[in-house]
Amino acid sequence: MLSRRLVLPALLVAITAVLPAGVANAAAERYVALGDSAASGPLIPLPDLSAPGCFRSTANYPKLVARQLGVPITDVTCSGADTGDMTNPQETDLGTVGPQFDALGADTTLVTLQIGGNDAGLVGLAESCLNLLPSPFGTSCAAENTAGGGDVYGERVASVGPKVAAVLDGITQRAPNARVFVVGYTTYLPPNGCYPRVPVWARDANYIQAKIDQLNQVLADAAATHGATYVDIRTPGIGKDVCKSSSIRWTEPFIPANIAAPLHPNATGMRGMAEVATSAITG
Repeated sequence: MLSRRLVLPALLVAITAVLPAGVANAAAERYVALGDSAASGPLIPLPDLSAPGCFRSTANYPKLVARQLGVPITDVTCSGADTGDMTNPQETDLGTVGPQFDALGADTTLVTLQIGGNDAGLVGLAESCLNLLPSPFGTSCAAENTAGGGDVYGERVASVGPKVAAVLDGITQRAPNARVFVVGYTTYLPPNGCYPRVPVWARDANYIQAKIDQLNQVLADAAATHGATYVDIRTPGIGKDVCKSSSIRWTEPFIPANIAAPLHPNATGMRGMAEVATSAITG
């Protein structure tokens, strides 16, 4: 009779040989999710209490991707994070969390990264563009930020490129065996917006979305030059912007109707983004 010491390894080899490749490899996969609030999913039920100050959801797209792939995940996405929080501790309203890069290691095989919006200050831009009175009352944020032929937020977005490049280099150094997917930001506003339902003038709505699109291009360029794959969320998000009904939109407006943070993805958006990201990873 063969000993268990010989039989068990042989059975494992045989089982692995007949499993589909994705199932056989799933056990060896280790997924780390890095990023800001667009990935963490603040206020979407139910909260992930492992780091309360990060306002991380148990139903954010990284966790949904992990479930769809059937792989374990270390989710360190955190609301308010910028590129500096990859290598430095981050102060949150409920305490300090460690650098997100602490989750990476030589055994990491899959990484998603969504970062840059806070470096560019895009939430602050959107908030500054609120106008409760119709034109010509009030001030256009687009006019203010492009006065004199410059582009304040255009320059801020451009400055994110080298920071994201450094983040991607850092991931490669710490997780040399990982496939890295850089996730872009979705479509927040349609052409010309939908004033007054969302109180941002048409010119300003176009300026906000143009800066988001510029950031997406910065992320795509960084991914292309650093061995990563860019995941386009903007195109699938067209027609699912803040102007759409609460059952259709992926992102909540300034006054949410779904349980989610203002100007952030809701549960529907997270499910949609998870489908797009999963398709990119498995494709």
